[in-house]
Amino acid sequence: MATLLRALHFLILLYVSNIPLAFAQDENQFIYNGFKQAKLHLDGTAVIHSNGLLQLTNISYQQVGRAFYQFPIKFNTTSPTLTSSLSFSTNFVFAMVPQVQNFSGHGIAFTISPTRDFTHATTNKYMGLFNSSNNGLPGNHILAIELDTAANPEFGDIDKNHVGIDVNGMKSVESAPAKYFTDKEGKNISLELMSGNPMHLWIDYNEAETLLNVTLAPTRIPKPSRPLLSRHINLSQILLESMYVGFSSATGQLASYNYILGWSFNQSGPSQSLEISRLPPLPRQGKGAKPGPEIITSLIAVALVLITVTGAAYILRRNKYEEIREDWEEEYGTHRFSYKSLHKATKGFKDTELLGEGGFGKVYMGILASSNVQIAVKRVSHDSKQGMKEFVAEIVTMGRLRHRNLVQLLGYCRRRGELLLVYDYMPNGSLDKFLYSNENPNLNWFQRFRIIRGVAAGLLYLHEEWEQVVLHRDVKASNVLLDAELNGRLGDFGLAKLYDHGTNPQTTHVVGTVGYLAPELSRTGKATTCSDVFAFGAFMLEVACGRRPIELQAQGVILVDWVSECWRREAILDASDPRLEGNYVVEEMKLVLKIGLFCSHALPTARPSMRQVMQLLDGDADLPEVPHDSAFGPLASSESSDFMTFPFTLSSAPSMCTTDSILKSGR
Repeated sequence: MATLLRALHFLILLYVSNIPLAFAQDENQFIYNGFKQAKLHLDGTAVIHSNGLLQLTNISYQQVGRAFYQFPIKFNTTSPTLTSSLSFSTNFVFAMVPQVQNFSGHGIAFTISPTRDFTHATTNKYMGLFNSSNNGLPGNHILAIELDTAANPEFGDIDKNHVGIDVNGMKSVESAPAKYFTDKEGKNISLELMSGNPMHLWIDYNEAETLLNVTLAPTRIPKPSRPLLSRHINLSQILLESMYVGFSSATGQLASYNYILGWSFNQSGPSQSLEISRLPPLPRQGKGAKPGPEIITSLIAVALVLITVTGAAYILRRNKYEEIREDWEEEYGTHRFSYKSLHKATKGFKDTELLGEGGFGKVYMGILASSNVQIAVKRVSHDSKQGMKEFVAEIVTMGRLRHRNLVQLLGYCRRRGELLLVYDYMPNGSLDKFLYSNENPNLNWFQRFRIIRGVAAGLLYLHEEWEQVVLHRDVKASNVLLDAELNGRLGDFGLAKLYDHGTNPQTTHVVGTVGYLAPELSRTGKATTCSDVFAFGAFMLEVACGRRPIELQAQGVILVDWVSECWRREAILDASDPRLEGNYVVEEMKLVLKIGLFCSHALPTARPSMRQVMQLLDGDADLPEVPHDSAFGPLASSESSDFMTFPFTLSSAPSMCTTDSILKSGR
């Protein structure tokens, strides 16, 4: 009988030991000493091994692995009568094993989230929880404790071996280097998260004190008396009534094996302690029988073949993405894009991504894989002998220009015989397509006037309001791009030049577009703010009239001459774009046409400055009455001019287009 009882007792013990180790009097409490038969929702690369080891990531690049408790946890976020309604306690044992010694992936994040659907989250530095557009948004309602093994400056990471408290994004509200406190020695001792050794983490939140504690230690010692992180935080503003708890881990260009060995959670009190001795072991690393000579020989042969193939592939790939890089470009590192990233963004510069083509290169639309940001890439041929260092310096300097009516120049790339300029992408393309293409809707007068004023404001910023004078040198409708709201933005700074205020521009190389070139450029070859103003005048007439400055197919009609003739006949409105069908503000149309003529004056000294143009457009100055037969246009004779300076005085500084002495004296 005693033998039978002992056998029955053994069977009962055996049965109890094989009951799933996750138990719960309610679904808000559980413990897993290993994950056999665990109630987990796995996603991505996450998998449970036969011994109960939970593996979140492997050595695949750009992957994410998630494991969440199957049932939502109920948090009472509304009733003030319930105590500890938001308090919780959890502890787990983890290990991160690097693929390559001293190189790591992006760690593990314990996560409390209102959803297990992270479809739009990205891998890499966002740990599979967020993306660039939703990172930091209060509507995420996510609390995460990150075990971070990468330093991302944009998130303010303190180092590449830290623990952080994250609220709704990857920028930690509190963080500290990985370490633990020993009561025996009375000091903190550092830990290497990516060491391959199991470690124990405790997370405890006390709602009454609104205090979140995070404690770290090796598995060989009990929970330290002092937490690593201690932060007062009101979780009632973050957590919802129904939340999921679990883990997320992501890999980037480097990867690691990230594991969870055991996990305990309790929403109504302290979480139960894990039994370290019962946790599943990690896979053996680098141990096994010694290979025989035949195997060693085979491995050497395979290795040689792989080295040869890899070397050939590397050379071909290097040539494919080969760039020109010189020592002096190191200081421009933040403005330089890799050719590989631009090649990938534009799908190899496919014709399907072509936005336009001009005399100085083709422009392609692209999407940067690292940030999902749309860009425009212009490929410009260059001669490396012609001051490339100075040219790149100017490009980088102009990348600092900031104005709502300028297209942002983001950076550059040099490759063989070409220079690639990277700009913000403008979804509505260039203005000339709206003016001359039947495929685009007609712009009404309100939109056109706003575009003219916007470009004028941008040009004023370049000429007078930035730290240096910037000459655009190619103002025209095709270089004015329209954003999503059809606001005009002056772009394409590939030909721009800059110089210090109070000095003379040194450029003597004539560039630009026929019809927009000031007549003095053919004599002096020297671009000035006055020549930019001339091009802007041609642009104003182009927008108001819906005609190009020179129309060769129309017997070589020169627009400024035609508008000037209409004014002489006291019928200047005849020059307005017939597509407007007379739907415009008459005084505004007259103003734009006349300012366009003044800016197109044959003499630089007779043109207004961009500040004066803005004053006229804003109604802060009145347009004077001048003779209709003044010398407007590039072909007009300077001898027929009735005045040598701009014919009225404003309250602002003198016109920038008077004499060289003004440039020399500064402003």
